[in-house]
Amino acid sequence: MTPVLRWAFGSFFFLYFAYVGLVSPYASLFFLDRGFSTIEIAVLMSMLQSTRIVGPFSWGWLSDYLSNRIGIIRVCACLAAMVFLCIFYLDSYIGFFVWMFILHTILSSQMPLGETATIHALYKDNSFDKRYGRLRLWGSIGFISMVLFAGELFQRHGIELYPYVGVVVLFALALVTFGLHEPKLERRKLVRGELRNVLLNPDVRWFLLSGFFMIFAHASLYVFYSLYLANLGYDKFQIGLFWALGVAAEVIFFYFQNKILSRLDAEVILQVTFGVGVIRFILIAFAPSTSVLILAQIMHAATFAAHHSAATKLLQRWFTGPLQARGQAVMATVSYGLGGTIGGLCAGWIWDLSQPRDVFVMSALACGLAGMAIQKMRPRRYPPRKN
Repeated sequence: MTPVLRWAFGSFFFLYFAYVGLVSPYASLFFLDRGFSTIEIAVLMSMLQSTRIVGPFSWGWLSDYLSNRIGIIRVCACLAAMVFLCIFYLDSYIGFFVWMFILHTILSSQMPLGETATIHALYKDNSFDKRYGRLRLWGSIGFISMVLFAGELFQRHGIELYPYVGVVVLFALALVTFGLHEPKLERRKLVRGELRNVLLNPDVRWFLLSGFFMIFAHASLYVFYSLYLANLGYDKFQIGLFWALGVAAEVIFFYFQNKILSRLDAEVILQVTFGVGVIRFILIAFAPSTSVLILAQIMHAATFAAHHSAATKLLQRWFTGPLQARGQAVMATVSYGLGGTIGGLCAGWIWDLSQPRDVFVMSALACGLAGMAIQKMRPRRYPPRKN
């Protein structure tokens, strides 16, 4: 991968996750400002995940069929920027519901296809372990930059500026996609039943179930963490600092991930991340002092960054050749789509009927279930060492 291409992919990750850094912490506050109830906000925010139930798999199938991932990424980025402009004309809850669904169905193409294109390019020159984390960390830097910038902006001038920031970011993302390229895709046709055979592998099913529970657990963060912090008395800029801290921890992990991934099996890394997840959410629920919340955010390096990298590496073991994009899509559908949607709706229901901390107790339990699922995978066998 040439330096120019690394810059293009790095910019793509930066801008996509800058958008995520706008939506995840501040969309719920924007909807609250528009007068929507907690349950209505939970449903609207669940669109971020529910659109990943069908969207990524459909985009993955289309990219495998056309063998043109980058073209699909470009078209969808441009469409998303245009659709986002509709926010200036929306007033009703139904209008926002439809808008969120259409917008994030289109955007659900970006990460699975972008990740697959990046991985394909890196594997072509045998540089995945060395360069993937350093490319991916630009997404974390984009997220941090946005939560800090937007937090200060909204604290000073009001959450009403949320739509204008979103427009700028998505149009910049669309522009950057025209600099993306990847090596020529192999035209090997998918053998009938090939995907089914992979999905029938018990290890793959346990792995996908663990991903479902892990993102189910994190849905409480994506939907209600900002509201939880606001209830504790933190202002918008301080809320942004908490989000930025978690992603800063990601950056550190992604930079040094080569040393970890080359020394530990991906399965071992996943087991550690699930254990850290249990501890993290228990701390958020029962000891929400500033110092403890800071510690819990640092744990995001394990519960998101380490989990994401290890899961991505495992996917490449099972989903190869023409199955790559579909493998990313299956993971996105099961974990972010089903897990994120159901987790977000359950969090909204618990938040409304119980007390806020119980949302994070639910997340801790889900991390425990994820750990139980990954332990069901068969031990990997290695060839004996030669003396």
